[in-house]
Amino acid sequence: MSSFLSRRRVLATGAGAALSAGVLGASVTPAAASPSASRGATGAEETRTLDELYQAALAEGGKLVVYAGGDTPTQQDGTKAAFKARFPDIDLTLIVDYSKYHDVRVDNQFATDTLVPDVVQLQTLQDFTRWKEQGRLLHYKPAGFSKVYDAFKDPQGAWVATGALAFSFMYTTAAVGSGVQLTPRDLVDPKWKGKIASSYPHDDDAVLYLYTLYARKYGWDWVAKFAAQDVRFARGSNSPGDAVFAGQKTIGVGTAGSAVSSSPVTFAIGSGHPFMSWGQRVAILKQAKNSTAAKLFLNWQLSTEMQNGSFNGWSVRTDITPPTGLKKIWEYPNGNLDGFPRFMADRASIERWKQTFALYFGEVKGDPTPGWLGLHPGA
Repeated sequence: MSSFLSRRRVLATGAGAALSAGVLGASVTPAAASPSASRGATGAEETRTLDELYQAALAEGGKLVVYAGGDTPTQQDGTKAAFKARFPDIDLTLIVDYSKYHDVRVDNQFATDTLVPDVVQLQTLQDFTRWKEQGRLLHYKPAGFSKVYDAFKDPQGAWVATGALAFSFMYTTAAVGSGVQLTPRDLVDPKWKGKIASSYPHDDDAVLYLYTLYARKYGWDWVAKFAAQDVRFARGSNSPGDAVFAGQKTIGVGTAGSAVSSSPVTFAIGSGHPFMSWGQRVAILKQAKNSTAAKLFLNWQLSTEMQNGSFNGWSVRTDITPPTGLKKIWEYPNGNLDGFPRFMADRASIERWKQTFALYFGEVKGDPTPGWLGLHPGA
């Protein structure tokens, strides 16, 4: 969400590209059907241009509120700036917080009839399934919906992913050696002791999933050895990349990155070794006060200009070719794209995984040995 920084930094970097795309989009009118054509009826894709939607959103009142998942309040400042550059008269409020906090807010607002956001853009994939079943989501298909990879959209248009994200580990290329490719298995080498930063796996479900992939691939002995590496754990998936780019640590685990370049940092997605990927889902709430502006936001996010400017080179659209050196995100079998939605849906299993990793990594007092209380998930 060139080399890759932390998720906070990469989103800021990507937003710069998005800003350029937004400005470009402002001077180029996309091809579209006549105003008398279909206006995004149920089952049909939106046919209005961005400029037509913009004018309709202004007529509606010109306001938009988005709840976006993220690690820091300023993480989506670039997105907001790009949107404002393209649609300057829309009063956009974009609030960033952990997805697991946003979904609780939204549920409470449903219960108290005090809904605030028009759009939700969250990592908590299971919420979109639940909200669709509850009839909370507007079924809507933005322009380009048919070009979105099937796993990245609800068939009825209740939600669509607008960004393809991946978590793995990264390392300073010069410190490791330009001809060396580290794998997760290498992270337990004693020479890296004290040189690793990680986000807490029991605090972020995407990071948690990454660690479950490591445990399943390399075994609990690997987890125990990793726990002995004097890893600096911190909250937020931005924190490992921040530590690496600041020169504080050589390796950062549980963070976003780009595999387009290995200078100055390598983002590890090597064949045969697991990483995790997913589509960040976005939906318009059925009770949204500003539904037209919400539609504008989704159409803008899925536009070819924005998708070509993604911060990591990956798009959710099948008709966009990634930069040289990358495959489309769904073409990496070790990216476990299909596994993350299933993982997020099993909340009981997630709680068991959280407890186990909390024990291994020092958050819970106990004996971190395989078979602890028989709670190793998937054992």
